[in-house]
Amino acid sequence: MNFNSVIKIFLPKDRVFYQLFEQVTDVLVQMGLLLQEAVDATAGDKRSELFKQIEHLEHVNDDLTHKIFVELGQNFITPFDREDIHYLASTLDDVADFIHGAAKRLQLYKITQPHYSISKLAGLICEAVAELKKGVHELRNMKNLRNITDACVRINSLENHADDVYDSAVADLFENERDAVTVIKKREILQSLETATDKCEDAANVLESIIIKYA
Repeated sequence: MNFNSVIKIFLPKDRVFYQLFEQVTDVLVQMGLLLQEAVDATAGDKRSELFKQIEHLEHVNDDLTHKIFVELGQNFITPFDREDIHYLASTLDDVADFIHGAAKRLQLYKITQPHYSISKLAGLICEAVAELKKGVHELRNMKNLRNITDACVRINSLENHADDVYDSAVADLFENERDAVTVIKKREILQSLETATDKCEDAANVLESIIIKYA
């Protein structure tokens, strides 16, 4: 068996990482859209159903992340550095965790009239995970590196915007909300949402690191 034949045996196995990462970002986009819909929903039963769907997708994401780590342990050949694969999987998983965490707090704290900034942050998360999906789906061929870079720049901008929205929202809560318990509840939800955008930026930073190394 010549060298080229050996390479053909191994190369297809590394493609599984692209597929798994693409599936993860597909799930994140679904979670973001469901969160936005839940935040803006007025009927309690509708919101409860949306929260259940988000929880289910969080479990789906956990399974996909686990598969990435299993493949990382079993595959000799990987499409890029093992450390980058691990970090990208971890940061994407963090995004899912904080989206789910925000949804869970909305449900447990029985926030029926969310602060307007909660909806704004949910919208920013939707935009950020959509950009992550664009960037991750470009990794497979590495032909349109500008698209990955543009997605990362957009995510950084969205995270900065989320910081501003969060700061203004917390200031507004302290200024206008008289019930201390409500302030604490809404601040925790806002913090989970803002942290989700931080994790999107972390994932974008990994994408930038990958394309710098392999461009």
